[in-house]
Amino acid sequence: MELRIAGTVNDSIVDGPGIRFTIFTQGCPHDCKGCHNPQTHSFDGGTVVDTDELLEKIKSNPLLDGVTFSGGEPFCQAKALSVLGKQIKALGLNIITYTGYTFEHLWHDRCDSSWIDLLEVTDYLIDGPFILEQKDWEIKFRGSSNQRYIDCQASIKEGKVVETEP
Repeated sequence: MELRIAGTVNDSIVDGPGIRFTIFTQGCPHDCKGCHNPQTHSFDGGTVVDTDELLEKIKSNPLLDGVTFSGGEPFCQAKALSVLGKQIKALGLNIITYTGYTFEHLWHDRCDSSWIDLLEVTDYLIDGPFILEQKDWEIKFRGSSNQRYIDCQASIKEGKVVETEP
């Protein structure tokens, strides 16, 4: 399956707890003022890669604690990421997904069935748009204080947001 990405980081320690393989998806509709990754906004940019190629890179790093889907907006490519996510979970790794959408919008509005599939393979969801006026250097793995660190599986089970700490 193909995925349009802006790039990857093999040993990230800033995109979630532990050592992570981070995939930066290409394309984002949110256009948040002050975005940390504005080069990922264009849906025409980046590089098209095969998810099998990404999976091999992930498998080749025995130090990984998990994989992070960042962006861009991962939910714009939810189908490919959910398929890749199932393969990643089979390796025993956890998945963090960043999104400019809220959990409530993704889960309750169910605009796209692949959104649900991606949520179902996500262990932790960092949700909400980046808001420059709420930028906060003190919170782990988030850029602004409105963003939440959510236990995605507990939230699905409860049908409402269950926040947790990294």
